Amino acid sequence: MRGRLLIVVTRAWAVLLTVIVVAGCARAPVRPQAYGPQVGIASWYGPKFHGRRTASGEVYDMHQLSAAHRTLPLGSWVQVTNLENGRSIQVRVNDRGPFVRGRIIDLSYAAAQSLGMVRQGLARVSVWPLQAPPSRLAGSPRAYTLQVGAFSAEGNALTMKSRLDGVTSGAYISKIGVDGQTYYRVRVGNFDNREAARRVALQLATHGYTVILIDE
Repeated sequence: MRGRLLIVVTRAWAVLLTVIVVAGCARAPVRPQAYGPQVGIASWYGPKFHGRRTASGEVYDMHQLSAAHRTLPLGSWVQVTNLENGRSIQVRVNDRGPFVRGRIIDLSYAAAQSLGMVRQGLARVSVWPLQAPPSRLAGSPRAYTLQVGAFSAEGNALTMKSRLDGVTSGAYISKIGVDGQTYYRVRVGNFDNREAARRVALQLATHGYTVILIDE
């Protein structure tokens, strides 16, 4: 039996298979805040800290686009450009760090992956503070992921992830709290273009999965 592929543009907080489509704000260029750009070394942090509380009080999710910075306001957005390959992405500052001398920003695994710096661990980057979140920025790079299920019981999510591991790579569980309830979202991949995400989604649909393509 074939599954379904639902091409849906959603906000990152979507947690259930019934997704509300939200219209984005009009996009406009913005100028940096008074902090100004920084150039230096970026690092990334992942599994060891996954699920722990950040300095903002949020739970760190290595599969989301976030970063730690020593001085920028928590909740602010920055554009990070890998000066070694030209890749650029916007991330939200929700943690403090890095605390290693000579490093200016510590990126989540997903952000480091998007910038192509996971393998080497470090990269020379520019960090540009922004006055608005990515949904309001002209020409913002996009991030896509596939959601295959959302469960209130972690065991059910683990079972589905195990099944997915036999079909494709890159499956993971992202935990989120909504109105006091914890949900375990089963997702696949972090794609930087829609067509790549769509190809994997169609593959999963042929194996009977109902897939939501999420534009984050």
